[in-house]
Amino acid sequence: MRRLVVLATALLVVPSAAAGARSSASRPVALVCAEASNEVFAVSLGPHGGRVLKRIHIADPLMIAAPLHGPAVVVDPNGTVTLLGWHSLRPIEVLHGFVRPEVAAIAPGDRYAYVSDAGSGRLVVIDLARRSVVGRVFVGLQAHHLDFSPDGKRLWVSLGETASTIVRLDTADLRRPRVVGRIHPRATAHGIEFSPDGRSVWVSSSGAPFVTVFDAATGEPRREIAAGKGPQEIAFSGKRAIVTSGYGSSLEAVSWRTYGRHGSVSMPYGSFNLATFGGDVVTSSVLTGYVTELQAGTLKRLWTRKIAPVTRYVAISVWPR
Repeated sequence: MRRLVVLATALLVVPSAAAGARSSASRPVALVCAEASNEVFAVSLGPHGGRVLKRIHIADPLMIAAPLHGPAVVVDPNGTVTLLGWHSLRPIEVLHGFVRPEVAAIAPGDRYAYVSDAGSGRLVVIDLARRSVVGRVFVGLQAHHLDFSPDGKRLWVSLGETASTIVRLDTADLRRPRVVGRIHPRATAHGIEFSPDGRSVWVSSSGAPFVTVFDAATGEPRREIAAGKGPQEIAFSGKRAIVTSGYGSSLEAVSWRTYGRHGSVSMPYGSFNLATFGGDVVTSSVLTGYVTELQAGTLKRLWTRKIAPVTRYVAISVWPR
């Protein structure tokens, strides 16, 4: 199921862009992995978005992560990580030495990327400016989804897509992460996301219809929030947590402070992965290939378009006009 059940929280969710991202001098762009067709697409965003701006061929692009301004990180589970030039999308470096890399995350500050290597059980630290690997730490086999606290000083990583263990790390020195603890959640863990204030960590499950909110400092569970059929992905936009249910074909908004619900909307089947920027949300469907953009505040759909047979992870970059 590894090739079918995917997290963005991967998932890998890119931090919200500043309001200036929509200025006349720049434009936000969705970077989408199309693994089955071996392509990465750049797709326009906004009320009239959904237009493919650029596409490149790249071998087996399982997932993508990117800072708003800088090179994108593309993970090939066969053992390589490729850095793509900012807004050119040309390969600028191919890094080897991985066993089975699966998920990447950009650390706050946009200088470093972490890649979870499920095959070796290590987190690998990449210096994006130097285009090289600068650190490794063993966390456990099947290392998968990961997320940083907003200040970049802490990181949680799940050991697998149906993880019985979450590893906590001290990343105050981003080049030298240290394991400081482990958590064994009641429900198997899938996606991991720190809240915007860094005080809680939201963890989705691949087998349970709820999201668990943990205390970021102690690792103790605070609350379980009912959600759609798992697995879910999580991202934050303003005061809201956005939760997807790929198998339930739904997306809903929840207050991350009060846990009050702000509505739900139907989505293309398989829309697991998502990224937020400004006040909008972008999702991608691994099962139907549709990419969708919505307003986070109202859940109003701006557009939906089928980009490829399979669209896995999505990241946001800001390009000059």
